[in-house]
Amino acid sequence: MTVLLERQLPTAPVSSAGLDLVMSARRSLTEAMLAQAPSARYAAAHLAALRAAAAVLAARSQPVGRRRRVRSVWVLLPEVAAEFTEWATFFAAGARKRAAAEAGVACVSEREADDLLRDADTFLARVVGSLGLPHQPMLLAEILSTN
Repeated sequence: MTVLLERQLPTAPVSSAGLDLVMSARRSLTEAMLAQAPSARYAAAHLAALRAAAAVLAARSQPVGRRRRVRSVWVLLPEVAAEFTEWATFFAAGARKRAAAEAGVACVSEREADDLLRDADTFLARVVGSLGLPHQPMLLAEILSTN
C-alpha cells in the first residue's frame, strides 16, 4: 500500500506552471474528444500535445538570463528531455496541418483526427509519468466509436 502511494506522488516538485499546462493539455484532449469536425478534433489534439510538451519544458528547463531567439517547443523538447525526441519529431511534422485545421480548412480525415487524438493521449500519459504525476486515462475508444 505504501509503495503504491509513493508511485503516485511526484518525484520532484512540479511548478504550478507545469501543473497548469498538464491540466490545460487534459482540457484540450477533452475538447478534441467532443469535437464533431475532424479538423477541430485534430487541432485540439495537437494543441494538447503542445501543452504537454510545454509542461516538460516548464518542469525541466533552466531559466536563462538573456533572451534568446524564439524556438519551437518541438525543437526545445529533445534538448531538455531526450526521451521525447521521436514524439517531438512526430508532432512537429503535424504543426502546419494543425494551423490549417485551426483556420477551418478541411485538411484531415476522421481517421487522421482520431489517430492524432490517441497519439496525443499516449504522449500526455508519458509526459505526466515522466513528471511523476498520476495519469488519468481518457476513455478514447468509447468516445471515438460514438463520433
